[in-house]
Amino acid sequence: MYRSRYLLIYSLLSFIAVGAVVGLLLGYFFVCLVIALLAWSAYQISHFVRVMEWLSKEDLSEPPQATGAWGDLLDGLYRLQRRHRDKEKNLRSIILRFQQSSAALEDAVVIIDKKGHLEWWNRSAETLLGLSFKADRHKSLINILRDPRFVRFFKKEHYTEPLELASPLHPQVTLQYSITRFGDGDRLLVARDISQLKRLEQTRQLFVANASHELRTPLTVLRGYLETFIDQDFPAGIKRALLQMSGQTQRMETLVKDLLLLSRLESSQHVSDEYPVNLPYLLKRIVRDANLLSGEKSHRIHLQLNSNMDILGQETELQSAFSNLIFNAVRYTPPESRLHITWSVDTNGGHLSVKDNGPGIESFHLPRLTERFYRVDEGRSSETGGTGLGLSIVKHVLARHGAKLEIKSKLGVGSEFICHFPVDMLTDVEIEEPEVDNNISHH
Repeated sequence: MYRSRYLLIYSLLSFIAVGAVVGLLLGYFFVCLVIALLAWSAYQISHFVRVMEWLSKEDLSEPPQATGAWGDLLDGLYRLQRRHRDKEKNLRSIILRFQQSSAALEDAVVIIDKKGHLEWWNRSAETLLGLSFKADRHKSLINILRDPRFVRFFKKEHYTEPLELASPLHPQVTLQYSITRFGDGDRLLVARDISQLKRLEQTRQLFVANASHELRTPLTVLRGYLETFIDQDFPAGIKRALLQMSGQTQRMETLVKDLLLLSRLESSQHVSDEYPVNLPYLLKRIVRDANLLSGEKSHRIHLQLNSNMDILGQETELQSAFSNLIFNAVRYTPPESRLHITWSVDTNGGHLSVKDNGPGIESFHLPRLTERFYRVDEGRSSETGGTGLGLSIVKHVLARHGAKLEIKSKLGVGSEFICHFPVDMLTDVEIEEPEVDNNISHH
């Protein structure tokens, strides 16, 4: 930079010196000095025009020949141009490799801008999602994938869990959608074909369902005969054995019933039809049954309804989930324990809390509580008649309703199970409810 500055000043002074000498010799000093300055300006302008003509070509040709400051400027511009050309070549190579590698993926990959419009996608997105570069580029994604469940998933903007739906082109193909945020509000959508995994899972579910169904008949026969024998006049030892057999048979029937329900819940991620469920009345019924279950244990069960909002979903499934949570609180807490059940609604959705002051659960158990047949205390679970499937059923019911289960517990303090329902699953449809006498407070 300094060299070019000195060369420019040197050329100006040279023209002035030549003009001054000629002016002194001819006797027209100032006239020759002005002519010299004009000649220097014309010289600089001519070089400027040549540089601009070369830059306007944009054909990566060699720069024009020049000396002095203009020569340095042209050399610098040419070096910058070459570096820019090399970087552009590298970037093009990277983009090409990315496009080739993404095109080779079997998963559909879609880039979505912050306004929800399609920017780019690979070939698998065309075969799995039906996207077309000519017709769909820069269009809104939710105008193309119009399934209400996907629209709700996309608008949540919290993509911790993937969504499974049938392909819009091939109903027999199951896709798993996952979205990741990047950049300034942009999103990356990946749709994976999990049809084979679903078929394997369905085979497992079908096996469990068939085995459970086949067990129902022999268990019913056994229970019928045992009930007949229990009514007969047998010695005390035999009668005690018959009562134990009857109890275990009933427990097996409960287990088979839960396995069948769990298999049905696992067969689909979403409820087929959504109806308004009168949640306050449903909770009152469950609390009434919980009081009957408590019996002589005299649990103090309090139901607090902070909202009259209802839920869209399947009433039988929701009743199964809520009763599992509340009945578990009755079974696994000491006599005269306090159970506080709260239904509330805020801007984040609806929240059902089942809180007790029981013995609590150690923290390392909490992540596994919703696993099938997982028991915190094997002996205590057997005594209470639990199957080990209750919380697994709760988790699947909530997932089918777009909700989540949160578990909090501390040893010696108690436990709290919270069902979080999204806002779009709530409704304020008024439904008449019969009177149910319980310890209930409204706020």
